[in-house]
Formats: sequence, C-alpha cells, structure tokens
Amino acid sequence: MSNQNNKGTAVVTGASSGIGAVYADRLAGQGYDLVLVARRADRLEELAEKLRYAYRSKVSVISADLADDNDVRRVEQAISADESVTLLVNNAGLGGAQVVATADADLAERMIKVNIVALTRLTRAVLPGLLSRKRGAIVNIASVLAFDTSFGGIYSGTKAYVVNFTEALQREVAGTGVKAQVVLPGATRTEFWDVAGSDLANVPQEIVMSADDLVDAALVGLARGEPVTAPGLADATGLDAFLGARQGFFGSLLAGKPAARYAA
Repeated sequence: MSNQNNKGTAVVTGASSGIGAVYADRLAGQGYDLVLVARRADRLEELAEKLRYAYRSKVSVISADLADDNDVRRVEQAISADESVTLLVNNAGLGGAQVVATADADLAERMIKVNIVALTRLTRAVLPGLLSRKRGAIVNIASVLAFDTSFGGIYSGTKAYVVNFTEALQREVAGTGVKAQVVLPGATRTEFWDVAGSDLANVPQEIVMSADDLVDAALVGLARGEPVTAPGLADATGLDAFLGARQGFFGSLLAGKPAARYAA
C-alpha cells in the first residue's frame, strides 16, 4: 500500500474518460490504490501517471475490451487474485438508442456483454474476497433509463438488469460488512454520447450534469450507505415511495388462480 491512509485497492472499469476517470481521481484522493480498466491503453497510462504524481497512489492499468470474453477473463483473474481489492466500480458501459427491429445484432450483443455480462462476471470475481475480508463495496453504474424505454429497449433493458442485479446483491451481502450501491445517472456530459451516436446538444442543457458532480454525489451516497443513489433526485422520499409501491405491486401479482378478469 502506498500511504498510511490507504483504503485498499479500487478497481474502476471504463476508467479512461468521463465518469470512470473522475472516479479514479476522487478515489485516489481518498487514499485508494487503483486498478484502471479500459480499452485505450494510452489514455489509461496517461491518467495513471497523473494520479501517481498527484496522490502518490499505486496505480496499475489493464487494457481490456470488456466485450471480449478472453479479456474479461483476464481481468477477472487479475482482480480476484488481488487481496488488496476493497472496491469495484463497474462503470464501463455502451449505449445507443437502437430499436430492436433495426439494431445491428453484433452491436447489440457487444452492449449486452459490456453492460451485463462483464459487470456480472467482475462482481462475481471480487465478491468472495470481499466477503472473506468482511469489508468493501461494489458500485454498479446503471441509468435513470432503467425506468424508461424511450432511449431504446436494448440499452434500457441492460440498465434495468443492473438495478435488479444490484438490489439482489444488497440482500445477499446484508450484515457481512460488504456494501453494494447502484447509481442512477441521468444525462451526463461525457464522451458516452459520441460513442452512442447521439448528440448531447439535443438534450435540454438544464438536465445535463457534469461527470464531476455526478461522481461527487455518488460518493457521498456511498459513504452514507445508500443502496440506490440518484444524484438528480431532489426529494429522496420519491424513491422510497416508488420502491415501496413496486414491492406492493409485486405482491398483488401472486395468486393461485387467474384473476376474475380472465374468466371465459
């Protein structure tokens, strides 16, 4: 560990720019060593060198395409074997407003692999170690579009998975000393929009948040032990009401016979 205030090692995926790069900066500032994961090795190395100089943190990089099965397994092996890991930030993600009928099937598969498969496998890779050490956290970056399909069913579907997966994980780790948080960004000013083929200029600018503000709010939520952090939500009671209503609705779905409205 690189200094006396070190909190262990944080693994951040999608770390070469945007939200991931801000997480890397903030976590290094909090005393974490880092493992940064992304496709662009040159940008990872540039960021790593900057963080080493600024915070005297130990920073290693893994250049990997999380849509590639072999690369995912390589990252899994590295982080599962690292007993210093105390935090995983599953930030890497692909977006796009494709509708199912006209979506490129290969691009849709890449999105699912990065947003769902890699997130699940990397969580699985670090979780046994966190549980055995009885400390640490997993942060999964979802989206407000987990609750809205206007941006395309493929992307919103992957983010709905992230929400449900993390909620189930929270129940699994309750009382173990390990935390799980899901973060719900709205429109955020990053390169994500260019990669997704969308124009951020078409989004009302009053609802666009900076990556710095988003990450700072998410880290406050993590420190407070929030299971769900929605940085743009002004009244947290709205989230509580929504989750409570959803749980009540689930109970109404259970019955031993079809409802009377389905009688022939």
